[in-house]
Amino acid sequence: MADAEEPEKKRRRIEDLTEKMAVESGHRDGGWDGRWNHVRKFLERPGPFTHPDFEPSTESLQFLLETCKILVIGAGGLGCELLKNLALSGFRLIHVVDMDTIDVSNLNRQFLFRPKDVGRPKAEVAADFINNRIPGCKVVPHFKKIQDFDESFYRQFHIIVCGLDSIIARRWINGMLISVLSYEDGVLDPSSIIPLIDGGTEGFKGNARVILPGMTACIDCTLELYPPQINFPMCTIASMPRLPEHCIEYARILQWPKEQPFGETSLDGDNPEHIQWVFERSKDRASQFNIPGVTYRLTQGVVKRIIPAVASTNAVIAAACATEVFKIATSAYIPLNNYLVFNDVDGLYTYTFEAERKENCTACSQVPQDLQFPPSAKLQEVLEYLTENASLQMKSPAITTTLEGKNKTLYLQSVKSIEERTRPNLCKTLKELGLSDGQEIAVADVTTPQTVLFKINFTA
Repeated sequence: MADAEEPEKKRRRIEDLTEKMAVESGHRDGGWDGRWNHVRKFLERPGPFTHPDFEPSTESLQFLLETCKILVIGAGGLGCELLKNLALSGFRLIHVVDMDTIDVSNLNRQFLFRPKDVGRPKAEVAADFINNRIPGCKVVPHFKKIQDFDESFYRQFHIIVCGLDSIIARRWINGMLISVLSYEDGVLDPSSIIPLIDGGTEGFKGNARVILPGMTACIDCTLELYPPQINFPMCTIASMPRLPEHCIEYARILQWPKEQPFGETSLDGDNPEHIQWVFERSKDRASQFNIPGVTYRLTQGVVKRIIPAVASTNAVIAAACATEVFKIATSAYIPLNNYLVFNDVDGLYTYTFEAERKENCTACSQVPQDLQFPPSAKLQEVLEYLTENASLQMKSPAITTTLEGKNKTLYLQSVKSIEERTRPNLCKTLKELGLSDGQEIAVADVTTPQTVLFKINFTA
């Protein structure tokens, strides 16, 4: 019993000491005297690695403490590290957006959460922890999707930093920041640029990058760098399963929509009841083919496309991202140009390179991309190109065009009634649909907040 009480006594002692230091210094909002001495060493004196145009002053620190607004997207493995690093570096006006709730599997590395927090929104718990632990810090949580906010929300931030596990979400925020850019006579207005710092981890590998929308390579410019999502052949899943993953995919793809166990609702990887249902059906399927290894955790991993996380990798990448935020916010050091790769699978390996802008990038080039198809090609082929091309990787594209002065929906997947009505178009040729050489089509997709324009060029 005495051993069990020790951690609690230690925690109270630390809290009492922190509270005493804040009160004795006379300014509870800023902490104790000398609180920011470590930051002042970077901002109030010259050094051999500072930016050539940097002039030491006290104003940079005041900007961090009182003015600079940072948006952190994601409060998971990377997000927890980012919030901690930014708050301890002097950033006190922070917003955090995350749509997930805390699962018990998060607790081994997402250190802002405790067992009592399981089931609560990550953003809210992370914000409460930082606000309570770091005097003067004001973290504002948003338990929402990034798509729930409009341009005015994102315009208020000086810098946006991402700790996401979704390429779709990355591409969407990338598109949003490109959409808020303003041009005068074709010249980009620098004041409309909101820097995007993006971090990503996968096991013992990670990357950090600095994106200046409209100036440097964006997410879509380098889409080929992201690993393709693993998909199992449908014939294997349906007829010849050999792995536990095949059984789980069978329950997810085929049984869920057929049986609709919770009514007409899509499978939610964060809903324990949904995962449990898939788990039970996957076990039944596995037993029929004598396939061992189906577990609840594996089921959740397959449904949510989870890649095993390593806490140390998150710490390294988050530290790199927070350093870049600090450099850009203070202009004290030259920022990363513009892509850092980290790998400690065998030893420690890291390097940086400059990812270059893509001239015909669908997101940032502002130029309609050409699509080469013969008039006899079917709309289904265009749809497959949009989803399978490594430079596009769309998920559920909706295709519209203008014919005889009227807007016409050629195919829309997200609304059931319209999908049924436009499905016959997939079997029609481009010529049968009335499209001509040079015709522009507009494509909307979940990967971007903006409609993407393409030009159909007929080939012989």
